[in-house]
Amino acid sequence: MLIRELTGADADEVRRLRKVAFGATSEEDPVRPGRRGLLAEVDGRPAAVLTITGFHQFFGGAPVPMGGIGGVAVDPSARGRGVASGLLDRTLVDLREHGQPLSVLYATVPALYRSRGWERAGVFEWIDFPIDRLPTGPAAATRPATEADLDALHACYVDLASTVNGLVDRSKPGVDVADVLTLDVVTVVPGHDGEVRGFLTAERNREGLRVFDLVGRDRDTQLGLLRALGSWAGLLDQVSLRVTDPAVPGLLTNQAIRYTVTTSAWLLRVVDLPAAVAARGWPAAAALRDAAVDLEVVDDHAPWHAGRQRLVVEDGAVRVEPGGTGAVRLHARALGPWFSGMQDTHALRRAGLLDGGGDAALLDRLAGAPGVPRLADFF
Repeated sequence: MLIRELTGADADEVRRLRKVAFGATSEEDPVRPGRRGLLAEVDGRPAAVLTITGFHQFFGGAPVPMGGIGGVAVDPSARGRGVASGLLDRTLVDLREHGQPLSVLYATVPALYRSRGWERAGVFEWIDFPIDRLPTGPAAATRPATEADLDALHACYVDLASTVNGLVDRSKPGVDVADVLTLDVVTVVPGHDGEVRGFLTAERNREGLRVFDLVGRDRDTQLGLLRALGSWAGLLDQVSLRVTDPAVPGLLTNQAIRYTVTTSAWLLRVVDLPAAVAARGWPAAAALRDAAVDLEVVDDHAPWHAGRQRLVVEDGAVRVEPGGTGAVRLHARALGPWFSGMQDTHALRRAGLLDGGGDAALLDRLAGAPGVPRLADFF
């Protein structure tokens, strides 16, 4: 099996593989600025493909470089021959070489990705809102967004994203903010001196209104945007909202005890633990005394960070360095949900992903985060 970088000349083969795997394909170029890919050949014929999009994902308020893996497709004739596993092993090396210590994917075959160290670490959610559950009162004063608003709109989003573990920063070249202007509804709440106080993006289809982002810098702006959705009453019974800001559905609407939510889980892989820890924000560290926990990282597929490591908190900073006793054993699949704050060490121990006799409490004090880690982008 040969694994090589994807090129523009492979576009037709990529579409063929994805058409067979998923039943549909996109005309979008598989390779573009901010996106690269790998292709596996068996007997000289393309047999499997994946793409990697460059993102930065917020954890602890800091953007950590992350490779988003998508479009993994294997030709039926090549399945069961270790092609996908080999492609993922090469991907881990590629991610490290490109300075991406984290990787995220949406798994259609979780067992495959878990075998290579990815594990569930957050959610991607849509919630259906009956119109009568939206708050009533004066709607926000909005206007259609223009190209001149894009930088301010992006700044408004980043202000929110930096406070929600898991959201990406939507920076170029991985994401082109101008793409929002192709949507049916893009409205902004203007502020002073070109500032955007909030915005709403949505598409109308036969099923209803799909709201991609409802973001506000403050409570009044958020409530005003929610009330603006009430203008669809009579045309629609409900709207679907992608959860970008968890405060919007969780605290500002009148959801009843039962409601409809569609959840997709995303899996996180820590590719390079020392680099990931160095890039992450650790707000809790400032309040901790200098301390350390001795780890043994069990990771057959990323040997560069496997073995005995010490996680050290010193003067409010956190680092990982070689050495220690290896008292707390962390398996590769434990690293993602711990790093994101999705699971604490008690859950990881019960799942068999953390063992040993050492005291792991420092890990929980550092990574414990309010709320569920979230993504609001699909790739």
